Amino acid sequence: MNRSVQAHPFHLVEASPWPIAVSFSLLVVTLSGVMTFQGYPNGLFLLTLGFISLVSTMTLWFKDISREGTFQGHHTFAVQKGLSLGFVLFVVSEVFFFISIFWAFFHSSLAPTVELGAHWPPAGIETLNPWEVPLLNTVILLSSGATVTYAHHSLIQGNRAGVIYGLIATVALATVFTGFQAFEYYNAPFTFSDGVYGSTFYMATGFHGIHVIVGTIFLTVGLFRVLSYHLTDHHHLGFEQAILYWHFVDVVWLFLFISVYWWGG
Repeated sequence: MNRSVQAHPFHLVEASPWPIAVSFSLLVVTLSGVMTFQGYPNGLFLLTLGFISLVSTMTLWFKDISREGTFQGHHTFAVQKGLSLGFVLFVVSEVFFFISIFWAFFHSSLAPTVELGAHWPPAGIETLNPWEVPLLNTVILLSSGATVTYAHHSLIQGNRAGVIYGLIATVALATVFTGFQAFEYYNAPFTFSDGVYGSTFYMATGFHGIHVIVGTIFLTVGLFRVLSYHLTDHHHLGFEQAILYWHFVDVVWLFLFISVYWWGG
């Protein structure tokens, strides 16, 4: 009897040090981040070490997952269904995360209290012009959604050049978006400490910017996997999840532009 053949299509994951290593790295990042914000000595040094540890352990973890799915054949169709469901639930949790931020924004903006001067934006706040950098970033981000969709269809149709060029264009547009966001922050006439407007603005746009950076890394990994011939027209689950994540980022930005930049400004 050949005991190397399993009687089910599911992947029984082997013991791995990476989940607990990532957990401890996140703990270090969180605690050292609070220390840095509160002005404790060596807080920034510990934050840097925690961030390096987090990136290193996640890289090794994802490398193992790519090997399991690409070369070892563990990601069967049954496993892919489970992974897809898990990622969809993750995106749903992200939706509720941003709902909480929008809730905080609308709680203050729809009925400004007397502490805010009964006016929104609060008195003394000079808001950003939504038809300058924010509008440009909207065009850039929506264009990146089109290029990543083109890359996806090219992969399904077997057009390798289209996949590569589409992903390169997407990553380039995402990088430009992040650069303009940094430019906007640098020249903004208000800061995070300028009352509820500054807090909600930077919480909403800042967390969206973090999601853009994560999505850019996600798509860059997909690009390198395409260059390494890891993906096929019927086996590219990680790439599909990256595209889903990127479209989620696009939709959140549209809500941000309309509510925070245009209506809220």
